[in-house]
Amino acid sequence: MPAVARVDPKRFFSEQEWASLSQRSSWRGLLLIVHAWAVIGLAGAMVVLWPNPLTVLLAVLIIGARQLGLAILMHDAAHAALHPDLRINDAAAYWLCGAPVGANLARYRPYHLTHHKFAQQPEDPDLSLSAPFPISRKSLWRKAIRDLTGQTFYKQRIGPTLAAVRTRKARHLTWRQVGIALWAFWGPFVIVNGLAWTALALAGLWWTWPVLWLLPMATWYPLVTRIRNIAEHAVTPDNDDPLRHARTTRANLIERALVAPYYVNYHCEHHMFMHLPCWRLPRAHRILTGKGETTRMEVQPGYLSVLRQATAAAEDHTRGGGAKRQTDPVAAFG
Repeated sequence: MPAVARVDPKRFFSEQEWASLSQRSSWRGLLLIVHAWAVIGLAGAMVVLWPNPLTVLLAVLIIGARQLGLAILMHDAAHAALHPDLRINDAAAYWLCGAPVGANLARYRPYHLTHHKFAQQPEDPDLSLSAPFPISRKSLWRKAIRDLTGQTFYKQRIGPTLAAVRTRKARHLTWRQVGIALWAFWGPFVIVNGLAWTALALAGLWWTWPVLWLLPMATWYPLVTRIRNIAEHAVTPDNDDPLRHARTTRANLIERALVAPYYVNYHCEHHMFMHLPCWRLPRAHRILTGKGETTRMEVQPGYLSVLRQATAAAEDHTRGGGAKRQTDPVAAFG
């Protein structure tokens, strides 16, 4: 039986508290999108004005985290929480959040809502992200190296594209069918990034797209996405308890800037009340803390604490290991 993905808000909040928390905003979500792009722009401007290895490294960290932030805001839109008008909610998330980082709201929404329905149960499509844990520290370091050297990016983004082409004959597909499938997957990314690169090239800054957009996407973005995935569900204490099958991590300022943007660290509250906008989650956490409810929830003091738990397994002597999600190279683009 699947765990109850949500709980009744009346168990935890007064009617006034819940009415305030669940109130939609027509500007807060859009402002967060503006904030993400403003941070990206300022980080890029820092490198243009003071080009040196240190500013490039700092920009890669900041921009990679904001790329994750854009994906998080698209995630909010999947819950129709970014804007009260669903058309604006979806259009803003599709073109300003998902497409720039190669994500697709239309494909993501049904997949992600299935995750919420069956969180940490055998039917959960995200179970493979948490099931292998705990792992050893060596195993985590190997994964981090693969992320930071672009190997994860290649495996997730480039590899399936090449595999789709290679398996064309085996699946009896025409080049037109393959092209349509690949364009459905890559088209929005190519359009948005092509326009951005063209504009930068016309301004004499052609190099900023590969260095300050593609490089963060191929390195820091996969790593912080992995850390976020670990923190959300790995080694949670009770997969059948909606208060303990997801984790809230109390992030400090540096963690919020470089690892956990836009309140993604309040993941237990998100699973309890999945339609709350992300900017309401800190207040929900404060109310629950004030009522003593967080003592029943899975809450950790920081990301280092979570990673220590997730790497508590005995050191292994193998490479790889753990469950891996198998993806049909053509179906992945359908």
